[in-house]
Amino acid sequence: MSGFVIGGVVGRRRRRVLAAAVVAAALLAGTVPAVAVPADAGAGRGAGRVVASASVPPCGDGLVPGGAVRVGADAVRVTVVNEGPAPCVVRGYPAVALAGQGSPGRARALAVVGEGPVHPVVLAVGDAAQSRIAFAPVLGEADGYCASDAEPFVAPSMVIGVAGVRVQVAPDDGGNFAVCETTVRATAFRPVA
Repeated sequence: MSGFVIGGVVGRRRRRVLAAAVVAAALLAGTVPAVAVPADAGAGRGAGRVVASASVPPCGDGLVPGGAVRVGADAVRVTVVNEGPAPCVVRGYPAVALAGQGSPGRARALAVVGEGPVHPVVLAVGDAAQSRIAFAPVLGEADGYCASDAEPFVAPSMVIGVAGVRVQVAPDDGGNFAVCETTVRATAFRPVA
């Protein structure tokens, strides 16, 4: 975001309006398959999201982390934001790894079991998508343990793979991620309301 909040918000609104105009012009010209755009597109963060379209490219380097909010002791809700130059698509479940405190050799890739239906989520510039990732938590206090007798793994951040890019997120409370198993459950990405 720019150093000037008002300028950044106005710039995002202009980009959303421009993106909506480009999509509308393409539709009128017959060059883009029909897309669903909410009537309140551009009315605020999340409002300009396109529901589905096969013509919008996958998100790339413009996808940035939006945060990781704990949901109880055994889950986190991760958010990614489209800060790219145009609308883009995210689809499916995230790939998940716990970062190895700066050392790739200490990172731990986690198997993901998908939960719920998968739908493409087209993000206007500034819009966000999220996934809920649930895991077997470490029990106890400082020297925690796993109910399964597995060895606990603790890391300060998580790497989320989505739409061909990797974004690194840290818990919003400043703590660490602590898991017991090498498998997590994740919902497919959904638009942030």
